[in-house]
Amino acid sequence: MSDRMTSIPFGKLMNWVLTEAPSGTIFGVHHRLQADPNRTYTIFDRPLEMPFGPAAGPHTQLAQNIAAGYAAGARFFELKTVQKIDGEDLPVPKPCIKADDECYNVEWSTELTVPKALEEYVKAWFLVHVMAVEYGLGSPDGMQFNMSVGYDLAGIQTAKIDSFIENLKDASHTAIFAECKAWLLAPGPSGPVPETPSGRRRSHSGRNLQLCHGLDHARLSAR
Repeated sequence: MSDRMTSIPFGKLMNWVLTEAPSGTIFGVHHRLQADPNRTYTIFDRPLEMPFGPAAGPHTQLAQNIAAGYAAGARFFELKTVQKIDGEDLPVPKPCIKADDECYNVEWSTELTVPKALEEYVKAWFLVHVMAVEYGLGSPDGMQFNMSVGYDLAGIQTAKIDSFIENLKDASHTAIFAECKAWLLAPGPSGPVPETPSGRRRSHSGRNLQLCHGLDHARLSAR
């Protein structure tokens, strides 16, 4: 296994979906779960089609994993935690989480830099919005992303993490948002992808603060 995680460009992910979906699978998911429009929930004052999904972890670091989870029925996604120390500045063994048989996790685990993590979540947001309508899986507004940041107040107040939070709240001005939208609007062999997200810029529904073990909760204040 490589000690580096390499993300896949949005265009290649979309081509993957468009090529694979006619065979009945999406990112290897054989049984797509279609949401029941008559049975919805509300959380954070927003609709949610099904009250379950993956917790923050290595499986929510990459756009294709989130899209696969959506195809399988997940609708609430706790995104992989980001923190101020990342990339080459994070002196821990890689991969951070390895599970051949038993699973071992390294504290402060993250495979991507904070900017790269943001790109993956925006790509995932576009993917699931297109999949929702193109393949009749549910409402584009029936899923939620829950951002996860850590690991202390000083860390989440840094410019790096503050930028991540603000850009995930509204990604419409970011380069990756423009890249994804441009790909979807570009004419292909049969024209642009019919259902292109537009006007829905809020890409998260809430925030989750991850704490290191032993941290004094009394020292924390609301952001």
